[in-house]
Amino acid sequence: MLSRVAERIYWSARYLERAENTARMINVYSKMLLDLPDGVDIGWYNLVALNSAQQLFERKFESRDEHSVIRFLIADRDYSGSVLSSLQMIRENIRTTRDALPSEAWEQVNESAIYATSHLEEGLCRSHRYDYLDGIVRCCQQLGGMLDTTMRRDAGWEFFRLGRNLERADMTTRILDAGASMLQGHPGREEPLNLVQIVCGNVLRSASAYQPYRRVIKGPVRSRQVVRFLLEDELFPRSVAHCIDQMIDAVGALPRQRRVLKMLKCERRHLFVALDEDNLDETLRDHLNTLQVQIAEFHEAFTHNWFSLERPEAQ
Repeated sequence: MLSRVAERIYWSARYLERAENTARMINVYSKMLLDLPDGVDIGWYNLVALNSAQQLFERKFESRDEHSVIRFLIADRDYSGSVLSSLQMIRENIRTTRDALPSEAWEQVNESAIYATSHLEEGLCRSHRYDYLDGIVRCCQQLGGMLDTTMRRDAGWEFFRLGRNLERADMTTRILDAGASMLQGHPGREEPLNLVQIVCGNVLRSASAYQPYRRVIKGPVRSRQVVRFLLEDELFPRSVAHCIDQMIDAVGALPRQRRVLKMLKCERRHLFVALDEDNLDETLRDHLNTLQVQIAEFHEAFTHNWFSLERPEAQ
């Protein structure tokens, strides 16, 4: 497989995961703000900070209000994490790799792009936003499910798995970081309206993890258990541990993989050692930042090993 084809498949998976998760987060965040008790100051701008897009946002918008943030996250063509921009990049990458992907993928991504643009004003309107974003999630799931059931399990499939699981792991750490930032200065043990239950419940729902969590934990939603579940549960598809295990499996099936595989396995063994159960509240955000840096290094390793124009050294 040509390196440029492999890279486009990899990025198709990343943008697909990004579009779906952005739509999920906006919907869940909208519901959470309605449930928060009076006096808790949590604004829409947190979603911009969550995606590390503050500089671009500040250049384009003067206000940090709901309307500006929603337009930025859904419709801004210059922001690579917006819903429309992500769908456009999926379409472009699939268009240029049509020979390597099932023909239905091109039809599905076109339908998704048409839906997203033709109903955009509904997405920007508060009264219709949930239905619009729910439609985006369904479009992404349909495309992902179709590829999952029709792609031949060759190198193209492994690069798709790499992109999907890397983006998913990164987004899970950002969702947790958003929840942690909301709870700073608001210890749930003293909150009469149980801020911890509200925030952690919505963190789980952002990752479609609420029901799986309750099946495993069989108890109330507690911040420490939510963190452990989303980071370390090896059987939940959106946990960081499961995503890295999937990347290890995908890398093992690719050529010229020894150096990257060694790196992934080494980091997997030490990934959660630094997370101190007794001081979780104080160390969590630093630990999540470390994870995000490590995930970025995984991407750099993939790029250098398979996508760079310069051939890697012999392994």
